[in-house]
Amino acid sequence: MPTLTVKENFMRLLNAEIPEYIPTYNMMWSGASLPMLWGTRNPDGTGKSIWGVDIVTDSAGLLPPMSKTSDFVLKDITKWRDVIKYPDLGLDKSAWEAMAKEANDRRDPNIPFGGGPGGGPFLLLMDLMGFDEGLSACFEEPDEVKALLDFFLDFYYDIGKNILYYYKPDYGSFGDDLAHERNPFVSLEMFRDIFAPYWAKIYSLYNEAGIPSTQHTCGRFDLFLDDLVEMGANMWEPAQESNDYAAIKAKYGRKIALCTGGPDPRLMPLNVTEEECRARMRKHVELLAADGGYATFEFDPAFGVPSFLEEENKRIGWMYDEFLKMQHSFYA
Repeated sequence: MPTLTVKENFMRLLNAEIPEYIPTYNMMWSGASLPMLWGTRNPDGTGKSIWGVDIVTDSAGLLPPMSKTSDFVLKDITKWRDVIKYPDLGLDKSAWEAMAKEANDRRDPNIPFGGGPGGGPFLLLMDLMGFDEGLSACFEEPDEVKALLDFFLDFYYDIGKNILYYYKPDYGSFGDDLAHERNPFVSLEMFRDIFAPYWAKIYSLYNEAGIPSTQHTCGRFDLFLDDLVEMGANMWEPAQESNDYAAIKAKYGRKIALCTGGPDPRLMPLNVTEEECRARMRKHVELLAADGGYATFEFDPAFGVPSFLEEENKRIGWMYDEFLKMQHSFYA
């Protein structure tokens, strides 16, 4: 039987130690996020972000609310100063204290509690301009893009400082989806020139506070791991199957923990069997959990993954059940 709580075991992972059992991870542990940073929202999640971006849903209802992909707020990067203004969140000292108390009163001492300011710079730019204009701006007007991101960084860095001071999370969290499943949206050179300085400044908050940290970036991201490790991140999620797991494990060991959802059910043959799914999960865990540095996402079979089809959720259920069979005996 395990002797460590979920929190104690997970913090071992983030501190590059061998956990007692294979940790699980839940993105909802980042409980210090601020509702007012989401802007104005309707019951169905639609609305408007604090930067004026429309939040919409897809017609089929398969995806969560997301930024509108037309009628963008910012059409010319050189005009950003006329368009983008700081929102008034009304966050004085008493407001911070009240929010932190409410969040901390809900904290389960056995579950990790994370926090971060949000505001990934790549997604901010794409939400405001769209991918065509946003990426073109990075090539044509990089200095203007950097000036806009400095504007955002001042705002989110201050938010981050207050979250660390008032909420005192166990770990810091940060996210920015600048990669597609097959390849990043930007080159390593562009990342280092435009986006990495912003990321590094956020990670400096966590490093100076002496807490470990997690990075959320979907897609093919292994090209940037040297930079992420140098910034001080301790875990990357979700490390998806399009990345070279074996090479990452061999190069970094426990320097950067990988959190995955297991083998990708979308990439499996249509006629894959239950035993084949289970065998894939066993191989996956044996590779990534060896010598620590691995966690998997918690999965609730009754709920599934909303954006996945029923068949894919069934495969995930088989694999997660196989993971549970291995979880507490792997490091024994």
